[in-house]
Amino acid sequence: HAHLLRKTDELSEGLKADLKYMLRVSSSLIDAMISVCKHQESMQTALNCISFGQYVAQACWTKDSSLLQLPYFTAEEVKHVTKGKASQKASNLAEYLKIEDDKKKGVADFSEEQKKDIFKCCSLMPNLTVETKVFVDDDEDDKVYEGDLCTVKVTLTRNNLQEGEKAGLVHAPHFPYPKQEAWWVVLGTSEGKIISIDKVTNPNRVVEHEIKFLAPREGEYEFDLHVMSTAYMGLDQQMKVGLSTLDASALPEYKIHPDDAELDDEPTLFEEMLNANVEDDSDSDDDSDDESEEEGIKELSAAERKKQELQNARKKAAAAAGDDSDSDSEVEEVYTEK
Repeated sequence: HAHLLRKTDELSEGLKADLKYMLRVSSSLIDAMISVCKHQESMQTALNCISFGQYVAQACWTKDSSLLQLPYFTAEEVKHVTKGKASQKASNLAEYLKIEDDKKKGVADFSEEQKKDIFKCCSLMPNLTVETKVFVDDDEDDKVYEGDLCTVKVTLTRNNLQEGEKAGLVHAPHFPYPKQEAWWVVLGTSEGKIISIDKVTNPNRVVEHEIKFLAPREGEYEFDLHVMSTAYMGLDQQMKVGLSTLDASALPEYKIHPDDAELDDEPTLFEEMLNANVEDDSDSDDDSDDESEEEGIKELSAAERKKQELQNARKKAAAAAGDDSDSDSEVEEVYTEK
């Protein structure tokens, strides 16, 4: 509360250190809260979490004016700005940014240097234009049928930047850590259910963000689109996104081309690889059989034939003499000596 009420000076050094730690992890905690809301499809709770992140970044209470984000502004300056001529007064920051510098109220009591700081801050704050387009990829017409994959293209244009420029850090003097400008893009149903919620961190002047979802049943629909800053109060935008869907039975019958039908009879890559392995195994078996057959019918050399003849002759002589003591080893020795 001390941070949101801008009363941190009243805290002790120990509490200031604790607060600094809490603020350091606050962005991650808020993102986690939004993730839970996304899981629960609770859009309003998610929007409240995003708004809370803005209050934390700017050190403002829920009922504070968004004009307090400007340098040197207090409740007194805010009161002065919100009163007067209609062409010069502003009830919030967005209206104040549209007023020309020389017509801006609430700066009369500031020095020239302070006025320059205020005007410079106003030029750096985002001036966003949001455009939407609904379409179906690779469709022959602009009609949407039940079950189509719809795309909602959200185009964000930062009018405060020139071509080639990029968004920088936000103006948040009460937040002790640097914070990059980013936007939450939330699309939900009229019943309050989240269709899509994403943080867009692209710093370019023109950013395109696509949201894809399946088209609902036949009928007329109006979705709520919210584009909310992660750090600035009072610059959020809300608009309706219309969608008209037709019955899918109205689509012409899809006919498969004969060439495409023939592809169903072709083997898949996995089947081709499997068949190749089977053929390799079969070839290897055939090769081994052929080798064994070749070994069985291999023609003997002259030396081997002579050796075999000597063995046979020796066996016959031994059989005739009744001497079985000679062995093949002796035949081998005789053959070697000769």
